[in-house]
Amino acid sequence: MQGRCRGDDERVKNIILCGFMGCGKSTIGRRLSYKTEKEFVDMDAYIEEKAGMTVKEIFEKYGEEKFRELETEACRELSEKSDLIIASGGGTLTFQENIDILKSTGRIVYICISYERLCERLKRDTRRPLLQVENRNEVIKELLKKRTPVYEKAASVYVDGNFTSGQVADIILGILY
Repeated sequence: MQGRCRGDDERVKNIILCGFMGCGKSTIGRRLSYKTEKEFVDMDAYIEEKAGMTVKEIFEKYGEEKFRELETEACRELSEKSDLIIASGGGTLTFQENIDILKSTGRIVYICISYERLCERLKRDTRRPLLQVENRNEVIKELLKKRTPVYEKAASVYVDGNFTSGQVADIILGILY
C-alpha cells in the first residue's frame, strides 16, 4: 500500500499531516509546501514561537496538560487560515476536539510508518519529552499501539511513510489533486 483515500470530502483548504513522532511529517510537509506553494507550519514550532520556549521546556515547567492546551489553541488559530500544510504534533490528534477542529479546515493525512523504522529514527532523539526514558523502544511500542487507531480514525487519507520524503509527498499530491 502506497496510499489510499477514504470518503469523498473535497475540502483541501489545508493539508494536515498526522502520524507518530519521527514519521516524517515536518520533512514531508516542507516538500509539499514547495510543490504546492502553500505555507508550511510545523505545529510544535508554532507553539514554541508563541510560548517563547521549546516543547521540552513547556513540559518541564508546566507539564503535559499545559502543552496540550497550547496545542488545541494552535489548532484553533491555524484552522482559521487557508492554504497551509500543517505538520501536527504526534499527540495532537489523540484529542477529539483537535480532530474536529482540524477536520473542519481540510484533509487529514496519516503517514504510516513501521515500528522498526520509528525506533531507528528516534534512537538518538533528545527533543521529545515522552522519549527521554531508558525503555524508549517500549514507550514507542505502547504509544504506537494506542495512537495508531486514533490516527486511522481521524484521517481520510492514508500514506505509507516508509518511502523517501519526496516520494511520500508525491503520493499525497496524487491522492489529493
